[in-house]
Amino acid sequence: MNYSIIVVGDEILIGQVQDTNSGFIARQLTPYGWQAVNIRAVADEGQAIFDAIDEAFAHSDVVLMTGGLGPTKDDITKPTLCRYFGGRLVHDEATARNVEQIVAGRHLTINDYTRAQAMVPSSCRVIQNQCGTAPLMWFERDGKVLVSMPGVPYEAETMLVREVIPQLMAHFSDNVDIEFRHLMVVGIIESALAMQLDQWERQLPQGIHLAYLPQPGIIHLRLTGMSTDRQWLKREMDRLDQELRDRLGAHVVADQDLPVAAIVGNILRERGLTLSTAESCTGGNIAHEVTAIAGSSDYFMGAVVSYHRRVKELQLGVSASDIDRCGVVSQTVAEQMATGVCRLLDTDCSIATTGVAGPGGGTPETPVGTVWMAARCGDRLAVQCKHIPGHRQRVISRATNDALLLLLSLLLETR
Repeated sequence: MNYSIIVVGDEILIGQVQDTNSGFIARQLTPYGWQAVNIRAVADEGQAIFDAIDEAFAHSDVVLMTGGLGPTKDDITKPTLCRYFGGRLVHDEATARNVEQIVAGRHLTINDYTRAQAMVPSSCRVIQNQCGTAPLMWFERDGKVLVSMPGVPYEAETMLVREVIPQLMAHFSDNVDIEFRHLMVVGIIESALAMQLDQWERQLPQGIHLAYLPQPGIIHLRLTGMSTDRQWLKREMDRLDQELRDRLGAHVVADQDLPVAAIVGNILRERGLTLSTAESCTGGNIAHEVTAIAGSSDYFMGAVVSYHRRVKELQLGVSASDIDRCGVVSQTVAEQMATGVCRLLDTDCSIATTGVAGPGGGTPETPVGTVWMAARCGDRLAVQCKHIPGHRQRVISRATNDALLLLLSLLLETR
């Protein structure tokens, strides 16, 4: 099934707000075999929206539109949809009740603009928004569908998963079953992995294909199968999944699409191990990624953000003479930080980072983007230095990911 995405909003076009909705939509629909043929951002202007819909329907069976549905007088999306699909704006009592419940639940007072959210095109079927006041609207014409959704990412993402995708699947059902298998792979680069699996991929049955979804330091393999024969499909997918596992062996670290922090956390939980972090250049971002995983209190004890050298010395026991001799961004300091936080917080494992995130602070010997990281697990210690290009946030993000991968490799060596 082909679909297009239209993102409405002047704030998108001028860069004031980043469009995250289109990427989320694509990630959710791709596993079902749906293909995005066009993603377009348009201004809050009636003719621009009208023309974008017309163009999208020329190439797609489904158009998913986000934005332009706020409680303000300058939103013209609904009148434009009336012009395109026919009908007029009418008061919808069910939407009015939903708006009142949402506003009351937030302990706010409803006003005329918010109350006007209950005015919807008579040519649409309303999908009540469980997360906000702007209703979702389903339009049909000539066998094709447009779904208009709010632009607020939380609302769009939640309602897409809860309501829109299930309704699209039911509407366009052709009795084809879809099965997925997921493997997270580490310790091998994408090109080497593709070469290793080349002959195996050539022999895949019709209707089954393998996708490579690389991320920094880890590759997500997704096996997708579609068939009208449910029993055959499940049997083949189970067989092929096991063949992949046998071929890749220890490179496989998870059978779900998980962030590295979750994979590390699962191993720690399974082994009954605890974790702490000592962070300088990452400023607590590793701890943030770890604690973003539900249930991380099972294994994560805490963190020391040792941004200043005095904290490294006084809290973590890093040698002042070693800092003077080697510099604060050095292998020995990273190692002592990892050891010190294990001792301070009484944990089995630890991660430590010290580096130059930039944009200033670099030297010819230690340029911006230099990060030393260490991981400890029991009496085993791993350390590495990375030179990460890019702006400050990219250095922090990549250093966070690489440090977690360093601990993951250490855990896998000791399993």
